Amino acid sequence: MCENKLQSIIGEHKRSGKGGVVSVCSAHPMVLRAAAASAKAYDALLLIESTSNQVDQFGGYTGLTPSEFITQTRDAMLNEGVSEERLVFGGDHLGPNAWQDKPADEAMDLAEELIRQYAQAGFAKIHLDCSMSCADDPVPLDDVTVAKRAARLCVAAEEASKDSPYAGKIVYIIGTEVPVPGGAQEDLDILTPSSADDARQTYRVHQDIFAEHGLEAVWSRVVGLVVQPGVEFDHHQVIAYQPEAAQELVALADEFDHALFEAHSTDYQTPSAFKALVRDHFAILKVGPALTFAYREAVFALSRALREFRPEARVDVEAVLEAVMCAEPSRWQKYYHGNKHELALLRRYSLSDRARYYWPNDAIQAELARLVEAFNEQPLPYGVLHQYLGQALEACHEQGLNPNAEQLIIQHIRLALNPYYQAITEAL
Repeated sequence: MCENKLQSIIGEHKRSGKGGVVSVCSAHPMVLRAAAASAKAYDALLLIESTSNQVDQFGGYTGLTPSEFITQTRDAMLNEGVSEERLVFGGDHLGPNAWQDKPADEAMDLAEELIRQYAQAGFAKIHLDCSMSCADDPVPLDDVTVAKRAARLCVAAEEASKDSPYAGKIVYIIGTEVPVPGGAQEDLDILTPSSADDARQTYRVHQDIFAEHGLEAVWSRVVGLVVQPGVEFDHHQVIAYQPEAAQELVALADEFDHALFEAHSTDYQTPSAFKALVRDHFAILKVGPALTFAYREAVFALSRALREFRPEARVDVEAVLEAVMCAEPSRWQKYYHGNKHELALLRRYSLSDRARYYWPNDAIQAELARLVEAFNEQPLPYGVLHQYLGQALEACHEQGLNPNAEQLIIQHIRLALNPYYQAITEAL
């Protein structure tokens, strides 16, 4: 059986107040390569999470089942030089989320099978999220119902993991007060952190219900409570962490014997905010859209630099992406609103980055291949590249790397990732 290093990291933070883990919520190959490089550089754990929308027993939107996701991603990470000991997989928002349009009995049966497959596949961290109402549920659900459903799924996970590498060692995350995955859909002006009383109530109700379900021994492996620290992003702005507004909530962490806080939607915060969050016991920092946003930035920059230096190459990834998004609007249409110009800006620059769903498209992949081929057959002058990707170019030179298209993209993504790793490894 494998040691669950996540539990060790949380335990160390409980003792010293330092350390944490970065949760990379993305299946994009270049994002994962960048995450592998950063985890190795900072000698940190590489925690890769998939959500219940991305990966489920029917394939999710990635087309992958839990076991297929782990097999595919583990192979890719081992090829990047990440050791098995450094690599951990997590499942996020696991519950009836994908089946909210069905009656609760039917949705929970599907959620149980989802959890079983994640546990059997070898996921070491599971976020039990039963906060959402199903078709015949009241809105919102009460704490007891949410906790009973979470306990039911926890029992299923424990039974299903008996033959997995993490039998008896899966760690769990609970909590219902989570920001909207992928960022808020409305414009935000201010955000209030979770109240300490509400968070305490959630934790204690789950503890009592877990005991009623015979899960007393598992409770020490409930290592995280999802709360709202007061961070979020909408399409065009970021709500920054305000430590003074979260102090009552922060003090609550000392009441938990084994658990700390998990912060969602930390994308686009500043390096000093990441350090403050870790200091304030938000020891699990989740990031997703900011990383594919950085990938898009790098691709657009390379495409624009190539058009300036070699217009005869006629490579235009931006135009192909825009054409595909307009022809297939189902991934963004219900989230983006405005006139023609505003919609075009949102498709390119919204911080929720719904463009990330389109990168696997065949036409876009073909144009990306043309970009890489054209870039690498005649490298661009240093000055032209520095105009568009100056920091990534300097990072390549600093590390002795050939500044080809792939490395420039990876180094640009790492500029978004490295502050997370700096925050969790500082002064350990």
